[in-house]
Amino acid sequence: MDQDFIDRMNQLREQYGKPIKITSGYRDTTHPIEARKKEPGAHASGYACDIGVRGADALQIIGIALQLGFTGIGVNQKGSGRFIHLDILNSTPQRPRPTIWSY
Repeated sequence: MDQDFIDRMNQLREQYGKPIKITSGYRDTTHPIEARKKEPGAHASGYACDIGVRGADALQIIGIALQLGFTGIGVNQKGSGRFIHLDILNSTPQRPRPTIWSY
């Protein structure tokens, strides 16, 4: 995992003031989700994680993440597997940042 990413996650945890449940962190390129991609994603590069969180806590995490400069925020708040994806990828012509999306 990227040290800057780890540092930001530690700051997020401190500001959030509660334990954070990471449901997905680093993924090897052979991981089924990564293997379907044309090129390695943020998880395979060590720049991302998913946090299992819902409701008002999810909104609080998003607010803190924006303040800390996370550049990619994915939101899945439906069903039983609710999570927030956070990453710090740089902007490229094919992948403009900062951005937010829903699953």
